[in-house]
Amino acid sequence: MNLSWSHQPLTRRRTLAAATGLAAGALLPTGPAPAAAAQYTNPVIWQDFADIDVMRVGDTYYASASTMHYSPGAPVLRSYDLVNWEIAGHAVPALDFGAKYDLNGSRGYVRGIWASSLAYRPSNRTFYWLGQIDFARTYVYTATAVEGPWSRLTTISTPYYDAGLLVDTDDTLYVAYGNTTISVAQLSRDGRTQVRTQEVFRTPSSVGTLEGARFYKINGQYYIFLTRPANGQYILKSSSGPFGPYTMRQVLLDLRGPIPGGGVPHQGGLVRTQSGAWYYMAFVDAYPGGRMPALAPVTWTADGWPVVQLVDGAWGTTYPLPAVPTPPRQVTPMTGVDTFDSTSLKPRWEWNHNPDNTRWSVGNGLTLGTATVTHDLYWARNTLTHRIQGPTSTATVQLDHSAMRDGDRAGLALLRDSSAWIGLKRDGGATRVVTVTGLTMDGNWNTTGTGTEVASAPVSGGRVWLRANADIRPGAPRPGTFSYSTDGITFTRLGPAFSMGNDWRFFMGYRFALFNHATQALGGAVRVTRFEVSTP
Repeated sequence: MNLSWSHQPLTRRRTLAAATGLAAGALLPTGPAPAAAAQYTNPVIWQDFADIDVMRVGDTYYASASTMHYSPGAPVLRSYDLVNWEIAGHAVPALDFGAKYDLNGSRGYVRGIWASSLAYRPSNRTFYWLGQIDFARTYVYTATAVEGPWSRLTTISTPYYDAGLLVDTDDTLYVAYGNTTISVAQLSRDGRTQVRTQEVFRTPSSVGTLEGARFYKINGQYYIFLTRPANGQYILKSSSGPFGPYTMRQVLLDLRGPIPGGGVPHQGGLVRTQSGAWYYMAFVDAYPGGRMPALAPVTWTADGWPVVQLVDGAWGTTYPLPAVPTPPRQVTPMTGVDTFDSTSLKPRWEWNHNPDNTRWSVGNGLTLGTATVTHDLYWARNTLTHRIQGPTSTATVQLDHSAMRDGDRAGLALLRDSSAWIGLKRDGGATRVVTVTGLTMDGNWNTTGTGTEVASAPVSGGRVWLRANADIRPGAPRPGTFSYSTDGITFTRLGPAFSMGNDWRFFMGYRFALFNHATQALGGAVRVTRFEVSTP
């Protein structure tokens, strides 16, 4: 198989135009709701969590998501009500799939953790994560708690593209996967090897492409839930077992979504509450921020097909809260203050590629030692990223730069394939705060611009506050702005607004990013004593 990017399926590289219209669905009442009916608002998570696989174990809900080249990969989210979520851990502790994920001679941008699957096996009380890497092979990780530790169970030579893992009622493990041609594989009892695989469905040309499989057994019927990127959702049903034959029905197509300027909700999963109600959690393309999870109730027809409940012919902006038991506690917020006083990073943090673990530490703030000599931030190791909270949010960093060395560059970036940053340049024994724009990549994710300084100011002392404000409302390029402070109270705008592009081809949305790299020699360091993400 040719593994170069240009030879891989391009199905998710389609225009993500927000469309209107309705293919299937039932209307919810549009009149005023009773005063006592509590509502939730979509998106339920306004952060970049795409390709959601969602499930319930007891009274707890879990979901996983794609992370591409970020490490650790495959975050596991937890909720007690399907609306309020926290990041509990990561199923892939490190992207140990080759040197490119270490930024060692090559780079893994837009590779790595694509659409994958999360499942729970009651017989051994174990969570399973399964996903293919680089169209070459499939990896399986397991843990007895989502916080970890997660460990690699096996590697399977068949690459299960966009896989959905099913633990059947007889404890057999099945995987639905594929693009346009959909197959089902049966795994061995221990989950380590493939027993058989068989094509079960070929998408008709009138539909085009189907992928993003999720595999279910509901009331004795087998279902494969599939997306038509990026504007539809279909489902296959078999009454004859996991290997079919399957019949197909459209679930939604060109359905108006709940985020103004965003796309059609698609590619997610079905989940049943303790009381028997069903929900569909999808994502909405909402660049420049990424792909945001949205939730809608689902009913079933008498002959066993799911129907998304609509509001005014669209995926609702609000719905009644799911009826679930009182949560045992509040979930941990995905935003707020981090002073890095723990012995490890909180799970909301992910590195740009694998870090050099000898050159960073936490406990007394976050210390980032320079790990790479480069003029290109996209090649710099140990850049630490945090998802941006929508629709707008601000990241503020308190930075001790007293241990920087000549040639070092450290700061706070708005990171994507077109990036900008505010930070510090130390040269000739002097330190300046600068704003840099024009960091760019081409469509093959090679660097085309390493940045141009557009504003600067001298700073003295060893401490500075840096701030980035990001508007990630979809539908158009949006502004990112930068400012700094020498006292943490009065902030001064530095440089013009940066245009955050809304092209989708990088897949991941913009992130806040903390970085420190050298341009001359290693040995310098900075310490982040406080990081805060706040919303208006």
